[in-house]
Amino acid sequence: MIVKVAKKAGFCFGVKRAMQMAFDEVKKSDDIYSLGPLIHNKQAVERFEKDGLLTVDSIDEIKDNKKVIIRSHGVSKNIYDLANSKNLKIIDTTCPFVTKIHEIVRKFKEQNYEIIVLGDKNHPEVVGINGWADNECIIIKNLEEAKNLSIDNSKKYCVVSQTTINIDTYEKIKEILQSKISNIVFNNTVCSATKERQDASKELSNEVDVVVVVGGKHSSNTQKLAQICSENVKTFCIETKDELDKEELKKYKVVGVTAGASTPDWIIEEVISFLESI
Repeated sequence: MIVKVAKKAGFCFGVKRAMQMAFDEVKKSDDIYSLGPLIHNKQAVERFEKDGLLTVDSIDEIKDNKKVIIRSHGVSKNIYDLANSKNLKIIDTTCPFVTKIHEIVRKFKEQNYEIIVLGDKNHPEVVGINGWADNECIIIKNLEEAKNLSIDNSKKYCVVSQTTINIDTYEKIKEILQSKISNIVFNNTVCSATKERQDASKELSNEVDVVVVVGGKHSSNTQKLAQICSENVKTFCIETKDELDKEELKKYKVVGVTAGASTPDWIIEEVISFLESI
């Protein structure tokens, strides 16, 4: 079996930065919390928790005067206010590209723009972005929602996007909104690393018999890579090598491997080694 790896796969800058910051803090602290899973990769989170990191879902679960890690997805402004009211020491690992979106939303909201976010309303990144506009954002996930959107053309609109949205989806929704709204400002906040991984995965899917996408089940960017690859070739989306079926894979001569931005190198390498053993 020939194994080909996408030119861009695995940790992006933001996740790598967050992981290093968290590692440094966990190493020197006995009592440190993460507000939500540090990244969307169960195996990586479990490693941190073994070293003492405590994952919680709410600021209320954290005792006063402790340390809290804000994960790379970012949070709403009120979370910072709550943390400060409890005198928590904040280790802010929010991806700088997400912080930039918060600033755009805050600025345009102050100028009385209606804020439109292209993304999944339940994704933590989008939840955080919405919080910087008093939770009043219009959130659009797909083309159908964009087409059905009711517009008040007496208002001004500002558009941002979840960093991991499919770039083709972004462009198609942009085209729809341009045809519906007379006063609109677009901010393409799709992360460059996201586009690079999507482009590399698409290219890979045209060169192989099957693709294995490695990443967390709850990782938005991983699921988008799987979607892109499956449009061209048979695709398996897994978290670890243990989910692979050796007998099924024996049917293929050339297998491609790509991975989401929250997938550690050691997990990718285990998958590659397994495939090369077939």
